[in-house]
Order: sequence, then structure tokens, then C-alpha cells
Amino acid sequence: MRYGSLAVVLIGVAILGGCTEGVLDPKGQIAAADRQILLNSLGIMLAIVIPVILATLGVAFWFRASNERALYRPNFAYSGRLEMLVWSIPAMTVFLVGGVAWVGSHDVSPRKPIVSTVKPLRVQVASLDWKWLFIYPDQGVASVNRLTIPVGTPISLELTSSGVMNSFFVPQLGSQIYTMAGMNTRLHLQADHSGTYRGFSAQFSGEGFSDMHFDADAVASEKFAQWLETVRSAGPELDAKTYADLTKPSAAVAPFTYRSVAPGLFDSILVSEMQPNDAMCRGCPTSMRAEK
Repeated sequence: MRYGSLAVVLIGVAILGGCTEGVLDPKGQIAAADRQILLNSLGIMLAIVIPVILATLGVAFWFRASNERALYRPNFAYSGRLEMLVWSIPAMTVFLVGGVAWVGSHDVSPRKPIVSTVKPLRVQVASLDWKWLFIYPDQGVASVNRLTIPVGTPISLELTSSGVMNSFFVPQLGSQIYTMAGMNTRLHLQADHSGTYRGFSAQFSGEGFSDMHFDADAVASEKFAQWLETVRSAGPELDAKTYADLTKPSAAVAPFTYRSVAPGLFDSILVSEMQPNDAMCRGCPTSMRAEK
């Protein structure tokens, strides 16, 4: 008995050990709402599953061969009351879980802005093979494989892909969303605590998929301002030429930054992707086409 209890404890510790840095350890209000949906759904299902398991064990015990009090009815074929019970319970479960998921999903809709007195920070995201490009259009800088954001500030993300479909996901900050070539998806997140959170692609996208991850650094507003000043003082410029070099497949790319970004680059990515390289900047500003 002692060893059995120890085994249960060790298994529980091993399972719960995977809850850190994931959806069950939220660091933002969207992630916290996502976790609540999971817990509510789990509670509803357990309220059904546990009684069913106990009832199954009870029926097996009562109708055991040695129990002479159990009524043996070999010709039993149908019972309306039993059918009602059998079908009403799973139907009720579906309605309850579906209702929780429906209401909760609308509350944390990816397109729904976060209500806040703080002005949102706009970030444009492009998934490349096999790395992430983050453009800060209002600040005029960009970074690769590192998303730096201020704590307590809503983040308004616009996302697209340079080719195949990917899935942007920072489990501790909130919902995941897909990136697709020629399409602009939106996501709103917020970090309520300082820290570095793991982000990655949750959609298999080829050979370098396993290295397609990034750090989401949530820092104080003062440190974010310092980071901007540091980025603007060093690094290359992100224009049509450097973007074309960046889109070439590469894996396990160390994070780096661009001190400036050509105007309209993200919009040009939206209209030019899934086309040959020589047509990559069709729709780009005239200056960018000249650079290419």
C-alpha cells in the first residue's frame, strides 16, 4: 500500500510538472480566460464521467456471479426510462460544455480588442521558413525570433505568412492563431507580469519546424523604451533586399534586430507572398521596387 501511494504521488508530480510555462500557468488576462474555459469544461465533464465510472463499477459488483439477489432477466430488450437516462446525460454534457466554450470563446475572440486605458502596441508578424519576423510599425523597428513587449500594455497583432501556413502561439499569454499567405489574421494579447515566455509555431511546416520558436520578453515600460533606443542605434535596415535575404529558408536563427523598416513592408508581404521571388515586391512602394 505504501509503495502504491508513493507511485501515485510520483506520477502526479510528473504530470503536474508539465503545467509550468503552459496554458495552465497564465501570465495575462487572455491566457487566464482560456484556462478558465478549460477548467470549466473539465469540471462539467468530470461531473458526468465520475458518476458513470462509479455506476459501472457498481453494476459490475451487483451483477457478479456470486450475488444471488441480482435479478436475472435474459429476455430484457427495451426500457424507455433507461433510454431516456442513457441519452439525456451525454446530451446535457454536450449542451453544457458547448455553452461554456461558445460564451468563453466569444469573450476572448482573437479579433476583440482588450479593454484598457493604455494605448495598444501594434506589432506586425510574419512567419518565415523557419523563423518569426516582428515589425513595430509605429516605432519603425523590427526583430527576428524575439518579441519584446511592455507589461500591462495590450498588444494588437497583425499576422501573415511568407509561404506555408503556421500557427502563432505563446501559451502563457493567450490564444493561438494561424498565419496564412495573402491573409491578415488578428490577435490581441497582454502580459500582466514581467518575464520571458516561450512562443512557437503549433503547425508543422517543414524541415526546420522544430527550431521555429521565439522568446516573448515582457518588460517594464521604461525598459521597453530603452530597448527601442538600443535597437535604433544598431543593426541593418529592413527593406526589400534584406527581406528577400531573410525569407530564404534557415533554421535555429539567433535573435537579431533591424534599426529601421521600409514603409509599407508588411502590406507588400500580404500581396506578394506565394509568388516567385522576382515578383515578391509586386505592390511594394516604388522605392522598394527600385531597391529590389
